[in-house]
Amino acid sequence: MSKFLSPFPDFAEIETILTPEQLQVQTSVRNFVQKEIEPIVVEANRNEIFPESIISKMGSMGLLGSFLSGYGLPAMDMISYGLVMKELERCDSGIRSAASVQGALVMFPIHQFGSEEQKAYWLPKLAKGESVGCFGLSESEGGSDPGAMKTLAQDKGDHYLLSGSKMWITNGSLADVAVVWAKTEDGIRGFLVPLHLPGVKVVPMRNKLSLRASNTSELIFEQVKLSKNTLLPNTRGLKSALQCLNQARFGISWGVIGAAEACYIEALNFANNRVLFKKSLTSFQLVQRKFAIMATQITQAQLLVFRLSQIKEQKSLEPAQVSMAKQVCVEMALNVTRTCRDILGANGIMDEFKTMRHMVNLETVYTYEGTNDIHLLILGQEITGVGALG
Repeated sequence: MSKFLSPFPDFAEIETILTPEQLQVQTSVRNFVQKEIEPIVVEANRNEIFPESIISKMGSMGLLGSFLSGYGLPAMDMISYGLVMKELERCDSGIRSAASVQGALVMFPIHQFGSEEQKAYWLPKLAKGESVGCFGLSESEGGSDPGAMKTLAQDKGDHYLLSGSKMWITNGSLADVAVVWAKTEDGIRGFLVPLHLPGVKVVPMRNKLSLRASNTSELIFEQVKLSKNTLLPNTRGLKSALQCLNQARFGISWGVIGAAEACYIEALNFANNRVLFKKSLTSFQLVQRKFAIMATQITQAQLLVFRLSQIKEQKSLEPAQVSMAKQVCVEMALNVTRTCRDILGANGIMDEFKTMRHMVNLETVYTYEGTNDIHLLILGQEITGVGALG
């Protein structure tokens, strides 16, 4: 096998410029995934069950909210954080989603917008995996227009009264607390909602054909009484929620490359050993063309996220750059997994191979946290100065 292909495509030789600390992060997460998650992920996918035990294990390794600082948090650099996401999604998008939501969509808003009391109480517990959080923004009629949300938090003087519902909530049935975005007299604000409160209903969403190893739920709030200290005091409008999504989208951009790399290597190993017309499948020109195109596309994505991580480390990454990365990396990964499924032939539909599972998972990743089209429109507005979203 070429030196550029072990254990994944690295034609830009990015591994040679990773620091020893970054290489250690990559190796430790890969070993953890291979030992703890790979042996159980196929059954989890078959049975539509998220393996809850891995949350505390990820917490003990410092993989939850790993990019955050203070409160005992690891403060990883952005490339190391990206490598964590990539190694988790090399196993399954649902596994990366659980860690991504906990860190980018729960811990990040608490860290960014919370009171000192909220940070001191929640961040250590969430980091260790002792508590689980979820993020409530999407609604059944909202989709790509989160500003149209109907969830309300009415100020009743000494408390808030929360009513509404949220859909497609990762970690929902596992969570102790939800970061919920609701309309108030002061605009859209974020709240830390304990899910044990009276009036809260958590309804698991079953029969998914994608992200089956991910926990997904609907949250329903029926006149839920919230104390005033549940408000995230520094949230200001939808912009605050979108800051959280941009952090998560950055991790997704890294993560999906792991899925593409995993399928690429699986298809290559299969093709090298598959004999057709008395020749290995890799000896055919059309097959070699497919691998060459996929390797090029993976390399382009690797270079993009590596450079954007450097910019993010300098605190100057713009939302449009994140949209470019999320859009192009997910589209690349989906195309690669489809091509790999084709190379695997009939074997590609069997779950003893990982490619089909990755492929259907990526159909969801293509849609969530900003659809492919929405990110293209964000880029279009940045390029032309003309908004086309409404």
